[in-house]
Amino acid sequence: MILIAPIGEVDETPLKRVADFVGAYYSRFGLSTGMLPEIPVEPFSRAFNPIRRQYLGRVFLPTLANLRKRAGGTAILGVTEVDLYEEGLNFILGLANPSLGAAVISLHRLRPEFYGKGPDEELLKERAVKEAMHELGHVFGLGHCPNPRCVMHFSNSIRDTDFKSPLYCPVCEEKLAKNLGVLV
Repeated sequence: MILIAPIGEVDETPLKRVADFVGAYYSRFGLSTGMLPEIPVEPFSRAFNPIRRQYLGRVFLPTLANLRKRAGGTAILGVTEVDLYEEGLNFILGLANPSLGAAVISLHRLRPEFYGKGPDEELLKERAVKEAMHELGHVFGLGHCPNPRCVMHFSNSIRDTDFKSPLYCPVCEEKLAKNLGVLV
């Protein structure tokens, strides 16, 4: 089972779309999805950098991994509204650790409002799905893909995210099936 864990108060609309899309896609590999109750942001306060006004992404992963183990999940995806970063990077849209079976994505920079545009719920849902699929791909052993339409392509900007598909290219899907021990 792939567990979806809202971290802090998270907009339900993209959260539901992520759970539905991930559930529908991964069902072909025998994996379902389950929604966990909201996890408060406060336990992650040590990840907050007041100068950057961002949270260090890697701090979320061990806590998510422990939740995954306790709930008996195969993987866990945290979804948060807080802005994330990693050392050496201005920001990250998401982060995964395959050995922990855990990933986290942030909706903060996926919102069109972040870029001075008007709210667009449909665009936010599309971006959230792409980030979720990308990070879960990493959890299941996929690396970045050179195909700019593949969801596993690295996004240097939100334009890259908007350009790519929410699905794995045939090469990545074959690797994913192999990694999950499933014939497609």
